[in-house]
Amino acid sequence: MSGELLFSNARLVLADEVIAGCLSATDGLIRQVDGGLTAAPNAIDLEGDYLMPGLVEMHTDNLERHMMPRPKVQWAETPALLAHDAEIVAAGITTVFDALGVGDADHESLRGTAWGAVVDALTHCERVDVLRADHFLHVRCELPAPNTIELFAPFAQHPLVRLISLMDHTPGQRQWENIEHARVYYTGKKGWSQEKFEYQVAHAAKLQAQYAEPHRQYFVDYCRQHGIALASHDDTTLAHVEQSHGEGACMSEFPTTVLAARAAHERGMCNVMGGPNVVRGGSHSGNVAAAELVRQGLLDILSSDYVPGSLLSAVVRLVDDELLTLPQAVRLVTHNPAQATGLADRGTLAPGLRADLIQVRMVDLPRGQRQAVVRAAWREGRRVL
Repeated sequence: MSGELLFSNARLVLADEVIAGCLSATDGLIRQVDGGLTAAPNAIDLEGDYLMPGLVEMHTDNLERHMMPRPKVQWAETPALLAHDAEIVAAGITTVFDALGVGDADHESLRGTAWGAVVDALTHCERVDVLRADHFLHVRCELPAPNTIELFAPFAQHPLVRLISLMDHTPGQRQWENIEHARVYYTGKKGWSQEKFEYQVAHAAKLQAQYAEPHRQYFVDYCRQHGIALASHDDTTLAHVEQSHGEGACMSEFPTTVLAARAAHERGMCNVMGGPNVVRGGSHSGNVAAAELVRQGLLDILSSDYVPGSLLSAVVRLVDDELLTLPQAVRLVTHNPAQATGLADRGTLAPGLRADLIQVRMVDLPRGQRQAVVRAAWREGRRVL
């Protein structure tokens, strides 16, 4: 934390409006938010840039990408973590839930190997205070994988684990209802041969039948016993939502249909969609567009998923397409994910909350587009970018 911090000549993005004004913070907490200017000589002049709450990212695969930058190429844990951390903060994210996938029948995959060294690296870097963002862990559990519970062991009882999501990527249902979309993904991103893809598809249903339900019960029980937030993943049908809601899930991550998103919304669950979906104008898997959920009032949280910079880009896209106001769009990446993950001390520019702040300038691009550029970031009042 830091001592005194004072910003002037800023456009403050508050919960429901944008005002020109100044903000002060003391010892890592926001003290006062005011309209107008300040004559204090120590004020930081933001030159009319936006001052927003630091973004809260509750599902990003970015650390996995740094851990395995190419198929079958694993990188050292600490350098990968530090590179991921720097990229996250440069995207305006001051609180990140590092999403690590646990369980894979393919032992050549990152998610089919042990995570102990990565968890140790994160724990050590937190202890010696070399990380820019505030890191938590989101464990993504692949239910049909034979080794899921075994590979979860390094996360058990770990204080940074705040969220667990239940996944089932069996081809032919949920995200991969269209087998051809699955083929493009696994042969393209994962580097699988056509023969390997066909082999995995042929055995997927057998693994699902044997492991999915007992593994599901294990993690549902674990979350209840340890007070961990639970999320479903790729809900497609009403039955999917009813099951996850009955198990205590508070979030539906990446629902693939309007039907599932509406069912989750009606049951008080938060719908989470990907920033890349907004920026690209649709899902890369052929599922429902995030913008459609916005139009129907069904979207609560945006996640950067596999592109950290997509959070702010998605905010700008939603505003420029006149689907949301700037404060409404910013809440999708600040206040809402903070509340959903139990972090009530951040996510809004308000007195008493953490001084997790980002300075953002809107830059005009060709063809009438805009780009949000993060010029500086503070975590608990300490400048980290």
